[in-house]
Amino acid sequence: MAKTSPIEMRLKRWERKKCKPNSLPMLHKMHVRVGDTVQVIAGREKGKVGEVVRLYKHNSTVIVKDLNLKSKHKKGTEDEPGEIVMIEGPIHSSNMMLYSKEKNVTSRVGHKILEDGTKVRYLKKTGEVIDSVDNWVKVFKEGDSESSS
Repeated sequence: MAKTSPIEMRLKRWERKKCKPNSLPMLHKMHVRVGDTVQVIAGREKGKVGEVVRLYKHNSTVIVKDLNLKSKHKKGTEDEPGEIVMIEGPIHSSNMMLYSKEKNVTSRVGHKILEDGTKVRYLKKTGEVIDSVDNWVKVFKEGDSESSS
């Protein structure tokens, strides 16, 4: 008789993550996506607004541009000296809400289907559609320019 316990993936020495039977980590659904403008609603950075740069779905954390800055000490090599670099640290997705730049309010996200059959996200307070084609084109162009630089 084999025990039916969830398989656990080893991410770090002190942290265990539950995995599916095929040993892939469980990925959580989040209400934010890359390129969204969010406002932090809890923690040290409360009240600050920024843009989502990266998502970590296995632990529901998000990196926001120029928020939650941490100092990273880089070791020097023979040709370059050591330095202290400021990097963005992750913030849990439950500590942020989507933000409307036009109306300057935070709002929860809703889903609706438009007349042409596309499913989009929108802000419940303002009715503003977040997932427009223009927004996605802008995000992908910025991502391409960063990777080519």
